[in-house]
Amino acid sequence: MTNGNRRLSTFPAFFNVAGQKVAVFGNGDEAFAKTRLLANTAAAITVYADAPEAAFSAYLQQNTISTVPAAYEKRQLEGATLVFAATGDAELDACIVTDARAARIPANAVDQPDYCDFLTPALVNRAPVAVAIGTEGAGPVLAQMIRARVDQMLSPSLGSLARLAESYRGAVDKVLPRGATRRRFWRNFFSGSVRDAVENQDLAAAQRAATQLLHGTGKAEGYVWLVGAGPGAEDLLTLRAQRVLMEADVILYDALVPETIVDMGRRDAERISVGKRKGCHSKSQDEINVLLVELAESGRRVVRLKSGDPLVYGRAAEEMAALRDAGIGYEIVPGITSAFAAAADFELPLTLRGVASSLVFTTGHDLKGKILPDWAKLAVSGATIAVYMGRTVAASVSGRLMEAGLASDTAVAIIENASRPDRTLLHCTLRELPEIERLSRLSGPVMVIIGDAVAGANFEQSTPLSSALEQFAAA
Repeated sequence: MTNGNRRLSTFPAFFNVAGQKVAVFGNGDEAFAKTRLLANTAAAITVYADAPEAAFSAYLQQNTISTVPAAYEKRQLEGATLVFAATGDAELDACIVTDARAARIPANAVDQPDYCDFLTPALVNRAPVAVAIGTEGAGPVLAQMIRARVDQMLSPSLGSLARLAESYRGAVDKVLPRGATRRRFWRNFFSGSVRDAVENQDLAAAQRAATQLLHGTGKAEGYVWLVGAGPGAEDLLTLRAQRVLMEADVILYDALVPETIVDMGRRDAERISVGKRKGCHSKSQDEINVLLVELAESGRRVVRLKSGDPLVYGRAAEEMAALRDAGIGYEIVPGITSAFAAAADFELPLTLRGVASSLVFTTGHDLKGKILPDWAKLAVSGATIAVYMGRTVAASVSGRLMEAGLASDTAVAIIENASRPDRTLLHCTLRELPEIERLSRLSGPVMVIIGDAVAGANFEQSTPLSSALEQFAAA
């Protein structure tokens, strides 16, 4: 059966309960749970509990919820808009529902579908915005899991934005004609500078932006997010990164960003590859800067999606400078940098008490010059060195660090495609590290971590570099 032929047995709807009596019957956890759910609303909750459990009783007192310490009587239903029967006694709950139905009051008996005129959903509350998830009783745990995902996707400030929109609705009805003009205003309101100001908790700026939008040309204001896509695993993307991807009109992405993450953007968003990868044609950094400015000046909202963190070897400084010079608003959305993901794959402590108290990030190209960089001396004193894009500079890294005095048997962890299902984990000593350049099959991004702390890694799932070379030669 296709989804088109499936029909719900319940009709999703929202009851208006503001100021209305909603009766809850019960003393235990189920009555407590229903009461907590109702507390998200402006209902006049009345709990009938002759012996509420301690935690429930404390909650009722702390929240000044009307409580009647009496066993069930039919007259208690009078004036109720909704009824929840949660006594834990199936027969009594059925009796309460039967009485409520006779009085034409919708009722719900916990865990008794035949005695439920309505079902309580898993709720995401961004009042006045609410998202309710129901499974018609088929999988309450599934509904809670979906609720958690939706809760992560929605900005905590969404309710404030909706309340601000409510305050402008009357003015919009008077000033703007119905149809495309009004729709364009609300699109810009919920995705432009008004929303950004609300997210920054600057209500005054949000009101100014909304008023300008209402009385201006209606042209959307461009904006740019410099977003860290993380090391590659989709579930390591931050919640904020997910949200802004759904806001963007255009996504400019690097070659190392997996397609699955790019596809998290809006379906109708334009996608432009600006990746830089060895042997592949790509836009220059100057061209990327110009493109970011042009797109934002045309009123587009742009995500510049970078692998890892945008501020770690991401050339974000040049892009920020270009945007500042053009007077375009922008925001940095941090990502998990590859060194952290690689260390997690190896269960490797990047700092270790009494062994390594400092951490150095480098591309290794610093070690190609004649002058040894200052950080190389830190390695000798116990610092952990994380070398980005490390395969092609392995020989110079190894040689110069040993020249600086680092022991040749210092442990080294090598990770290709950190955090991803197709990752490769290898280990060796500093002396053996140059051999990695012979492993041409390592075509993904490679992170090399060097230092005494590496000896504390879990090598059970990694392969000695010498064994990998033998396998490669045999193939």
